[in-house]
Amino acid sequence: MNRYSNIAARLPELARERPDQIAIRCPGRRGPGNGMAAYDVTLDYRQLDARSDAMAAGLALHGIGRGVRAVVMVRPSPEFFLLMFALFKLGAVPVLVDPGIDKRALKQCLDEAQPQAFIGIPLAHVARLALRWAPSATLLVTVGRRLGWGGTTLAALERAGTGTPPMLAATDGEDTAAILFTSGSTGVPKGVVYRHRHFVGQVELLRSAFGMEAGGVDLPTFPPFALFDPALGLTSVIPDMDPTRPAKADPRRLHDAIKRHGVTQLFGSPALMRVLADHGQPLPGVKRVTSAGAPVPPDVVARIRRLLPPDAQFWTPYGATECLPVAVIEGRALENTRAATEGGAGTCVGGVVAPNQVRIIAIDDAALPDWTQVRELPVGEVGEITVAGPTATESYFNRPQATAAAKIIETLADGSTRVVHRMGDVGYFDAQGQLWFCGRKTQRVETAQGPLYTEQVEPVFNTVAGVARTALVGVGVPGAQVPVLCVELLPGHSDSAALHEALRTKAAVRLPEARLQDFLVHPGFPVDIRHNAKIGREKLAIWATKQREKQA
Repeated sequence: MNRYSNIAARLPELARERPDQIAIRCPGRRGPGNGMAAYDVTLDYRQLDARSDAMAAGLALHGIGRGVRAVVMVRPSPEFFLLMFALFKLGAVPVLVDPGIDKRALKQCLDEAQPQAFIGIPLAHVARLALRWAPSATLLVTVGRRLGWGGTTLAALERAGTGTPPMLAATDGEDTAAILFTSGSTGVPKGVVYRHRHFVGQVELLRSAFGMEAGGVDLPTFPPFALFDPALGLTSVIPDMDPTRPAKADPRRLHDAIKRHGVTQLFGSPALMRVLADHGQPLPGVKRVTSAGAPVPPDVVARIRRLLPPDAQFWTPYGATECLPVAVIEGRALENTRAATEGGAGTCVGGVVAPNQVRIIAIDDAALPDWTQVRELPVGEVGEITVAGPTATESYFNRPQATAAAKIIETLADGSTRVVHRMGDVGYFDAQGQLWFCGRKTQRVETAQGPLYTEQVEPVFNTVAGVARTALVGVGVPGAQVPVLCVELLPGHSDSAALHEALRTKAAVRLPEARLQDFLVHPGFPVDIRHNAKIGREKLAIWATKQREKQA
């Protein structure tokens, strides 16, 4: 078997090359007095490989084998990582759904996935029974105590599999490796079908884009990203926080983990970056910070960079669950584009990561089955961003309409075909070949004077004193929509005539063509559950419509 056809294939090699290096470090009991997680649970590479082998053997005895779809609802813990690598080794298909999404959407996701197995903590099994999740799942495994439902426990399966020969299914690159559901921040979550070659491609692109080398210590605040660390030979320190609430993370605990474990790199959403920036404590020893999930506000970039050592790098990759990474930009370059962003240019997301091919096409809300139906746009013109490359996924599970809307078949010169992914984002290339992000296609505002794009409007007003962030929405019928700017204020600031005057002045100076005159102060924006950064503009548009009706 080609060792690169399965992300778990690297584990046996690392177990031989660096058996005593810590692979995973998870928080344990709170330490006395300071509330920090002083007692950690660790797995070195030898243990991660051997125990995941034992779990794989036990799962196989339970009927969970190659091709079996298994819902995984387990908190970040040693068991989560052992389980995931055991499933990869088996060639089974883990199904990951963000547990923080709306419960009705969660049920729909689980029903669509049609899993044969359900692996979860006791609370997940209680919810499964009470809410009738995943009725197709007959192979049940509990991580923890089993309280009356059928199946067995993960601990029992590990014991049953201990002592068996190492397991590594001869998976092909085209085999389905996992189904990862999107956050659903702009609609119902969709299950992205990952093949083994997509994971392998991501590892290689991450290695080349960020210069990651074996031996580093990573603090990934979004647990699924920690699954890449073993393939890169890194140590993962799982933070003591709720990964679904990064904006609520305690910065003292993050700093404690960084200091005690010698963290050299960390990953976090823009919301978590703001938590660290607001805390204002230096991040000594951290050589690389990566933030993704939404554009990082320019002020956060500047403040985080001041907290890092002079030679550290702050990367903001651009991509999506369906395709990552697509492009990257380092903090110094991002700061150099700040003035342009705050002047209405959009957000620069940097250079395209090779060998991805990114092209801008004319905005079209209809499905485009074939590339011959596409009109490519020249430099400087805003259109929809498309990507072809090793990490561009080809389909959504059991969602043929969503697949048709997001994928284009392209026939190449040699007669072969490939799938091009439509990012659902709008943007453009500048004359230097840098990619600029202008917002979501579905969130553009279609006025009688032409379209307005969220990321070309909102940063202009985010600089007004007292403003925390803004959101552009449209009221009315597309083609004749009235642009409305929803405004969220910083603590201690209130709605006032002076605020509205400052907003109107900014609009007149920076965006006169937008004819934006309508400003509504909102008590607190709805945001996505995964990153706490993507604004729920669809909900805000409904709210703005009602507010305007009240004022009429």
